[in-house]
Amino acid sequence: MKDYKKEFIDFLLEMKSLKFGEFTLKSGRLSPYFLNTGMLHTGEAVNKLGSFYASTIIDNIKKPFTAIFGPAYKGIPLAIATVNALYNEQNVNVDYSFNRKEAKDHGDKGLIVGKTLTPEDRIILVDDVITAGTAVRESIEILEKNGNPSLQAVIVSVDRMEKGTGEKSAIQEISESTGIEFFPIVTILDIMEFLKDDNLRDKHGIDQSMLARMEEYRGKYGVA
Repeated sequence: MKDYKKEFIDFLLEMKSLKFGEFTLKSGRLSPYFLNTGMLHTGEAVNKLGSFYASTIIDNIKKPFTAIFGPAYKGIPLAIATVNALYNEQNVNVDYSFNRKEAKDHGDKGLIVGKTLTPEDRIILVDDVITAGTAVRESIEILEKNGNPSLQAVIVSVDRMEKGTGEKSAIQEISESTGIEFFPIVTILDIMEFLKDDNLRDKHGIDQSMLARMEEYRGKYGVA
C-alpha cells in the first residue's frame, strides 16, 4: 500500500471520521464501521483532505484534465481543497466548478459556479463516499446540460466495496454503464490491511476482533 493511503487511513482515525462499532446504515444493514466526512471541518483537516485527493489524482489520472468538479453540497469544499493542493503540491494549475441546487434568476445566473464548462473541458469529479450513486448520476445529467464537458474520472474518499440493490456496488454499476473510471483514495480492503498491523491498531484503540467482524460483514455484502 502506498504511503499516502496509509497516511489517509491514519488521518481518518485520528479525526474520528472513521469509526468502529455497530452502525445501522440507511440500507438497514448493521455495519461494524462508519465513515463520517462531516468530522473533517477544520482548516487543517480540509487542507490535508485536499492533499490526499490531489495525490490520488496524480497517481491515477494520466490524461490531461482542465477542471475539478464538486457536486453540491459536500463536493464543493472538496473541489476547492483539491485544486489548491494540486497547485501548491503538484504544480498543476486547473479550474474548479460546482453546481447550485437551484439556478438563480438574477446576477450570475445558471447552475454552475466557478469555471464555465465547455465541450473542450476534461473534468474530474470529486465526492466523499458513494452509496447509491445518486449524486454522481445527477452530476452527469447536470454536466450534459451545462457545457457537456468530458468527465474523465471520479475520485472518492473510501470505496466500501459493498453491494447495492443487486450483486454489484453502485460504483461498479455506474462505471459499467457510463465507462467512467472511479478511483478511491482507499478501499475497505486497504483499511483492513492497515488494521492487521498490531501497532497501528493499538495506536487507535481498535480491538483485533474488529477485523473478524469486518470479514464477516464483507462475506455478506462485499463485492470483489
